[in-house]
Amino acid sequence: MKVDKETLHKIAHLARLEVRPEEEAGMLSSLNEVLTWMEQLNEVDTTGVEPLMHISEELNVVREDAVGEHLSRERALANAPQHDEQFFQVPKVLE
Repeated sequence: MKVDKETLHKIAHLARLEVRPEEEAGMLSSLNEVLTWMEQLNEVDTTGVEPLMHISEELNVVREDAVGEHLSRERALANAPQHDEQFFQVPKVLE
């Protein structure tokens, strides 16, 4: 597949990109190189190769949910820039 100027401008429009005339030649060359590489991948024999569901076979290992040491309220609030006796105070973000 070969990308021409018209196709380049359609792709740029869909991607909301502005392509200046001096950039056209470089972009056409790059796109054509990528498509040539993709065509080479189509030549690889993938018979018997199962599609990947995940990039790695490792499982999500989670720790046991157990009660352990925790900070007291006083220690947690000790370095807070603003707080009352119970809560952190933060600037309002929603009006």
